[in-house]
Amino acid sequence: MRVLRTLVEARAWRRAAGATVGFVPTMGYLHEGHLELVRRARAENDAVIVSIFVNPTQFGPKDDFSRYPRDEARDLALLEVEGVAAVFMPTVEEMYPEGFATAVDVSGGLTSVLEGAARPGHFRGMATVVAKLLSIAGAERAYFGRKDAQQLAVVRRMASDLNLAVEIVPCDTVREPDGLAMSSRNTYLTSEERRAAPALYAGLRQALALFEGGERDPAVLREAVRARVVVEPAFALEYVSVADPETLAELDWVKGAALVSVAARLGRTRLIDNVTLGERG
Repeated sequence: MRVLRTLVEARAWRRAAGATVGFVPTMGYLHEGHLELVRRARAENDAVIVSIFVNPTQFGPKDDFSRYPRDEARDLALLEVEGVAAVFMPTVEEMYPEGFATAVDVSGGLTSVLEGAARPGHFRGMATVVAKLLSIAGAERAYFGRKDAQQLAVVRRMASDLNLAVEIVPCDTVREPDGLAMSSRNTYLTSEERRAAPALYAGLRQALALFEGGERDPAVLREAVRARVVVEPAFALEYVSVADPETLAELDWVKGAALVSVAARLGRTRLIDNVTLGERG
């Protein structure tokens, strides 16, 4: 497995890599959710490249960039076992050299609501770094988890609008046995908070059960999520959304598919999760 630190090394590797390449962008501190993306990429491509880069431009002033978990040796060992061909691990200076002055801004409703409203500037930083990484990797396919549903929608829109020659492949959320969506930030939870955390997914499952029983009123679905989550007093609920999966516009009535998403704070940790009702792309 090659460890690539510079753009020159990454591009040279891509030229020699083979017919098809799958790309998995990460911020490191890998868990089973990341590894499932890697396995999907391996099954569908001749070679896989993974990036590990904690991107400072997508963290706000109150976010956790400095304490975001990092363990390079552990991550590389996990990826070696999975048969990854190359890992791109640039420095901040390599990605944002002196004089860097360009950003990718996906405007409109996709980035102004939900996580965009809670974390101003986040999607501008995310879209910029993902565009750069897609360009550097030169992959035919790039793999993203559905857990970050808004991120996935933004990346899909960006790739389409910019005519990027890459297929964005969505992959299902990987969960702990009790339903908590896997996330590197779960390591921040205290033991007591970890016991409470599955209430987030339990709330989403309440909405899913109501939908499968015929309920189509978003207000009823939102309230079902809220009521289940606030049973755990440690949660500070930020939003519950029932929206169009592509535009993220809030729905007055569920006629087709709908994305039910939730964000809440549990102590110092901010958790997000979602489920899709009906058909999805």
